[in-house]
Amino acid sequence: MVTLADLKISEVKLSEEHVGKWGMVIDQDICTGCQACVAACAMENNIPFVGEEDSGYGRSMHWIRIERFWEGEYPEVKMTPNQPMLCQQCGSAPCEPVCPAFATVHSQAEKLNLQVYNRCIGTRYCANNCPYQVRSFNWRDYERPEPLPNQLNPDVTVRRRGIMEKCTFCIQRILNAQDKAKAEGREIMDGEFTTACAQACPANAITFGRMDDPESLVSQLAKRSHGVKHLEELGTLPNVTYFKGG
Repeated sequence: MVTLADLKISEVKLSEEHVGKWGMVIDQDICTGCQACVAACAMENNIPFVGEEDSGYGRSMHWIRIERFWEGEYPEVKMTPNQPMLCQQCGSAPCEPVCPAFATVHSQAEKLNLQVYNRCIGTRYCANNCPYQVRSFNWRDYERPEPLPNQLNPDVTVRRRGIMEKCTFCIQRILNAQDKAKAEGREIMDGEFTTACAQACPANAITFGRMDDPESLVSQLAKRSHGVKHLEELGTLPNVTYFKGG
């Protein structure tokens, strides 16, 4: 007979098993909403700017967005802290089991939610099952007039129309740092590299690093009592922690 205690133990084991190797902490109290992270992410990951017409249809391609919320009634309106929203790199991602082509999978080595572009057939089941609405569908092969192709990052695939895409925690930077550390016979040092969004943030509101290293800055920040996970009650085990003051 399964008892309540057994269920709680199983839940703890599941959380430990799915805890991410890489994680992020975002301090909403010091985020200014400048969207430097949005621009940096687009440049780093070859994200096209879709233009006014497609934006009007809600077809923007950004992998990270700034959500703004207001409280109260006019004229006594108070804007609550900005919330940068990106793929939460869920440990138990709801997008993974619904993909018929196994295009969205969980990396056992990096413990990241990956998107395999050459498998994706564009069903958009993953986007429909994502509670954070952070996946983008490529509606077109967007043109980049000269000299814009010169800005493309050679470490990142240029995606074609008809597939889904999303934040990868700048996995190309993770792999480059791992290769360098392996060649030098050492572990990756804390703060050795970071994601494009964290690097560009003028307020240092975003911290990225190894969650499996108890001495890393991001690991220590994530353990603070006032850190919260977005929609944590859904059981998706997100690896992004938000700080929000009262």
